[in-house]
Amino acid sequence: MTMKNNRERIAVIGGGSWGTALANRLALNGHDVCLWAYEADLVREINESHTNSAFLPGIDLHPALTCSNSLQEAASGRGMVLLVTPVQVMRGVLQQMAPHIAADAVIANASKGIELETLRTVSQICAELLPAGLNQRFVALSGPTFAREVAQGLLSLIVAASRDETASRRVQAAFSCPCLRVYTNSDVVGVELGGAVKNVIAIAAGICDGLGFGHNARAALITRGLAEMNRLGQAMGAEAATFAGLAGMGDLVLTCTGDLSRNRTVGFKLGQGMGLADILAEMRMVAEGVKSAESVYQLARSLRVEMPIVEKTYQILHDNKPARQAVTELMARELKSEQ
Repeated sequence: MTMKNNRERIAVIGGGSWGTALANRLALNGHDVCLWAYEADLVREINESHTNSAFLPGIDLHPALTCSNSLQEAASGRGMVLLVTPVQVMRGVLQQMAPHIAADAVIANASKGIELETLRTVSQICAELLPAGLNQRFVALSGPTFAREVAQGLLSLIVAASRDETASRRVQAAFSCPCLRVYTNSDVVGVELGGAVKNVIAIAAGICDGLGFGHNARAALITRGLAEMNRLGQAMGAEAATFAGLAGMGDLVLTCTGDLSRNRTVGFKLGQGMGLADILAEMRMVAEGVKSAESVYQLARSLRVEMPIVEKTYQILHDNKPARQAVTELMARELKSEQ
């Protein structure tokens, strides 16, 4: 496998576990990378100690990776800007950063979710706030990847989706290395939806595990969750094949079964009877599925798409429906054909 990487100047916006892991991977690949983080103490730690003990403990970062809490400094003059902030704060960050993004830059996004207030995906938020030329080069990055494993250099595969093949190939080239293989794709909507919906299904899978329902139930839930993801995707013009790939089935399986999954952990503790507020109070990192449960549920309702697992997960999270009752209601639904 041969890889030719032209050295890129890249801004990575978001100093959480995923943003830091991706920025470090890009630095290891020889690129000039500036990571933007909100917290001043985190910026100082990354620049002085080359670690991120809050979000990625135990990982030594590349000494050439720099960090800034100035969006202007991070984004100015960069040929590629990678967004990795939580989706619910993405709009505010983009509004501040937009004047400083080069007109010929590639905009990539590795965050997963749907904005709650508007029910928009990140590509749609970018379409509102950025010039048309930048939006043409928008790339959605997704796949079955835990930040810690990528940071450890364990084998991982992701997909870079764009309507502009040149843009997706640039992102592919920037990230590709012997431990990270990147595929290109043209289905931006499908890749974005896969990343948002799988977090909700992962909470549901965690709830099933927390209730002690066993492997049969989890496998069935993953499969039916994929069907729901596909239904929503079809309603929004996505391609069915995308949901059988890395950004769909791949990411869904990982997030529903892996112990490193924050969303599955939230569900597991809910299934064991812990309250949502107490669960979230224990977590430093964001579990996007909690907010995405509401935005995906509302989006499905607006498009008249039936998503019963998403609906019950939303009710458990936001209507205080008992988890065991929600599962009983799912099982008691009218009998029908699988297709």
